[in-house]
This record gives sequence, structure tokens and C-alpha cells, in this order.
Amino acid sequence: MRALTLITGTIVAALSASTIAADVSTKEAKRIQEAAAVLTEIHAVPDKDVPQDLWDRAECVIVVPGLKKAAFVIGGEYGKGLMSCRREGGWSAPIFMEIGKGSWGLQIGAQSIDLVLLVMNKSGAEKMLRNKVSLGAEASVAAGPVGRDARAATDAELQAEVLSYSRTQGLFAGINLSGGVVRANADDNADLYGSTPPRDVVMGTSVKAPAATEPFMNALNREKATTP
Repeated sequence: MRALTLITGTIVAALSASTIAADVSTKEAKRIQEAAAVLTEIHAVPDKDVPQDLWDRAECVIVVPGLKKAAFVIGGEYGKGLMSCRREGGWSAPIFMEIGKGSWGLQIGAQSIDLVLLVMNKSGAEKMLRNKVSLGAEASVAAGPVGRDARAATDAELQAEVLSYSRTQGLFAGINLSGGVVRANADDNADLYGSTPPRDVVMGTSVKAPAATEPFMNALNREKATTP
């Protein structure tokens, strides 16, 4: 009887944890919506989008909407977004990421910028899932080419582990994020996945995307806009 009680308690606790893990905050839900909007809007203009062949080759995509000037980091910015990695049959459930430090162009008067990072190989993907990774030092990064065709890209761009883009004041362009530090956001990921490690979410095959992330998943899976 005691054993049965313990088993029942364990099941109830597991179900409770699952419920808590699916309960995102208002800020997290807004971030998901905004990251989805960034992808949808840049895909709508193919001539000013990430080249299709680079998008198709990317191992992971990180989208950081509304990165802002960080008062506590002199000359730097700070923002939060989402990352999903490619796996057989589509994209993985996303995890929350954060990026900080560096100085990437807010000096021109913009209050915030949107960032899109393409992680181009498995080595780069593994580095993104460390406790933190320094762009330019531990993971090579280059400003990504824009437009329909990636053949105009330089050797440095094509060899980089991460290709980075910014959108500010209506302009979408490559940007060099050297000096930035990227890491998974432990607290926000716990809201979505409980104690499941971020690496298991994006590299494994058993974790399904929570309903709360549906807007972002739809934007990832959406066919890119084309013109006749």
C-alpha cells in the first residue's frame, strides 16, 4: 500500500511539473510572437531576405526580437530570443536564448534592433548550447549576405560557423556580432520544459514543441515567399 502511495505521488508530481513547464509568462509569450513576426516579415521580401540556400543549409536559427541598448553594459546591447535546430522532418522545439555585450549599431539612433543568426554547422550548434559562447572568439561569426543568391558571399562568410543579420528602421542587412556572448536562458527554458536540458530539447527527438511556441514554429516551417 505504501509503495502504491509513493508511485501515485510520483505520477502526480510528474504531471504537475509538466503543467508548470507549459505555463509561459506574458513576456515569454510576447517574445515568441515577436520572433515569429520577425521571420514572417523578412521572408515576405525575398530580395532582402536570407538567401534560400543558406537558410536550407543552416543547422540552427536564432531570432532575437527587439534587442535594446543595455544601460548596465557600456556601449553594448542585450536581448532575448529563441533558437530551433534542424532535425529530420523539420525543426526542433525551440529554446529561449539571450545575447549580450558588443556594440552593433544602435549608435545611429535606433532604439532597438532585431537579430537573426544562422548557425551553419554542427560544431557551431554545439557551441551555442554551452553555458555561454563568445562570438568571434569561440565561435566564428560573419555578417551574412542578403538577397536571393548566396554565391556572392565571401569565403569568410561561407566558412563562418554563424552568419548574423540585423533589422533596424526597416533595413535588413548582415551585421558582425563579434564580441557578443550567447547562452541559453535557464529560467525561461524551465517554464517551457521543466528540468529537461536545452540540448536535449533541440538535439533530441522526443521533445515536442509546446503549444505556446506554435507561432514561432509556424514561421520556421513556412515556405519562403517567392516571386514569379
